Amino acid sequence: MLVGVVTAVTAPEFYSGGNLANVSRQAAPLAVLAIAQTLVLIVGGIDLSQAAVVQAVTIALVSWTNSSDSALPVVIPLVLALGLGIGVVNGVLSTYGRIPPFIATLAVGITVTGFRYVLTNGIASGTVPPSVRTLGGGRSYGVPNAIFVPAAIALVMWILLRYTTVGRRLYAVGANARAARSSGIQTNAVTIACYAAAGLLSAVAGLELAGYVGFADRSIGQGVELDSIAAAVIGGAAFAGGVGGVVGTIAGVALLSIIVNLVLLWGLPTGAQLVAKALVIIAGLALYRFLSRLSASTEEGGRP
Repeated sequence: MLVGVVTAVTAPEFYSGGNLANVSRQAAPLAVLAIAQTLVLIVGGIDLSQAAVVQAVTIALVSWTNSSDSALPVVIPLVLALGLGIGVVNGVLSTYGRIPPFIATLAVGITVTGFRYVLTNGIASGTVPPSVRTLGGGRSYGVPNAIFVPAAIALVMWILLRYTTVGRRLYAVGANARAARSSGIQTNAVTIACYAAAGLLSAVAGLELAGYVGFADRSIGQGVELDSIAAAVIGGAAFAGGVGGVVGTIAGVALLSIIVNLVLLWGLPTGAQLVAKALVIIAGLALYRFLSRLSASTEEGGRP
């Protein structure tokens, strides 16, 4: 509410149709990444390989299709499988390898980036196939195409987390892995599945971002893993695991996207985006802690 009022007063052009469409296109890949990050955070993990996956998918898409739609039926499954495979490696290292998720996913991300540099000699060039550009930058019935995929993913994940046994198992693993294991839940399998899903969703986000940008660039997606963590944490997820949800994460994505756009509309330097993001993250964490303490004190006060 406060952000909406400030926006209306200081940058009314934000609400123009063109600007809102642009913001939604920019937010779409982040929404997919943030949902992926939320899944991993719920089970007590973290994924720092997202930027590497996005960049690898973009380069692979351009290289394997030669900017043509004809190869997409083969290439799309391959790049999705690439993201899925990277996610599985993250999960296996974090569970059976007993490597802290922060280190495991960071190492995997660095490795993927290293292979990408070796295979491309550090040079990325070429344009994205027209159909993918339509996905990231086109419209259908006046609505940006980019929002359809995140909306579908968000709906599926919301139902999964809120109404299914699978969702309850995720929260149980994140809240107390030992207790979950004692109750018969295969905690390693659940964790690996979350990382695999996160890798797959990161590949989807890479396709969305490639479609929006329209060409291959070695710096595409740089820092997206930090933005996705920020959006998830602002939305109520915690590094300790066991909490978080799709609705809160989407709200976090919206808030970050609006703030970044406002910085540009206000004519502030690009560096101000980083400062704005940092302030939003701090404010979000402070609010989350306040509400958590308020909830805890209310529960204690209500006990006989």
